[in-house]
Amino acid sequence: MKVEQRKPNRSIRELCSLLGYSTQAYYKFHRTKEKRYLSNDLLLNQVARLRINQKKIGARKMLGILQPFMEEHNIHLGRDAFFDLLKDNGLLVRKRKRRKPITTFSNHPFKKYQNLIKGFEPTAPNQLWVSDITYIHLQNDFAYLSLITDAYSRKIVGFCLHHDLSAKGTIKALQMALKSIPKRTKLDSRLVHHSDRGLQYGCNDYVELLNDNHISISMTQTGDPLENAIAERVNGILKDELLEEVHTDFETAQYNVAVAISTYNHLRPHSSIEMLTPVAAHQLNRPLKRTWKNYYKRKENIMV
Repeated sequence: MKVEQRKPNRSIRELCSLLGYSTQAYYKFHRTKEKRYLSNDLLLNQVARLRINQKKIGARKMLGILQPFMEEHNIHLGRDAFFDLLKDNGLLVRKRKRRKPITTFSNHPFKKYQNLIKGFEPTAPNQLWVSDITYIHLQNDFAYLSLITDAYSRKIVGFCLHHDLSAKGTIKALQMALKSIPKRTKLDSRLVHHSDRGLQYGCNDYVELLNDNHISISMTQTGDPLENAIAERVNGILKDELLEEVHTDFETAQYNVAVAISTYNHLRPHSSIEMLTPVAAHQLNRPLKRTWKNYYKRKENIMV
């Protein structure tokens, strides 16, 4: 029995000797390999947990979220190695380009306002809101999601999913956003509302609601999406990362939208706001440092 037990060890020693390695190095290599496998399994389990609510969240965002977990478990894995791990396990998200219906009709008789936010970057919440409408694909139809986002914190402060493109959806989203403003903010600062020149934002009822709350009105001057880049970006995050491509019916879509926006506001960090979540950033009152390259400054005086 003792001889049989020693045979494998002797073989390992002889093989290591032939290759110029010590048995100590051999066992260290295998311990390191086993530790790496264990670390990868732990990370993949955490990725699976994140993907429960954020099915399409990108690898870069996940790596940021997982940093505290990795530090706690003494896992050292760089960005490229993390991307490779996801790729090897089929967990990288592919972006899909989809056709979309037209949501903006600017050929209307209502007043078109000037762009008030050229070169302006907010330094606190409730200085600038950006608004937009995007479509949600139902099984046999479309629904239309009106969003109002705080440009400083990227927090969605108002939203409404509506059956059609009438102003009812945008007005409900605005009413929700107005309820989120602390009373003192209404008295102490002048809030700017920025949107495209669509009928929903230029109609009398919407403009009257803004004027009644002493909110300045700003609109894009062209159809260039860069003039309303933050709103466009938020639309993309919700649809590309947090929402299913097709929803069975309107009620299901309403529920899914509410869950997605809650996830976006409370759980998803942004590189444009120091890798904070929108809710966390909304509690601050200071300039925020961007940690990403600003791709939107391809044109001068465009608000990003």
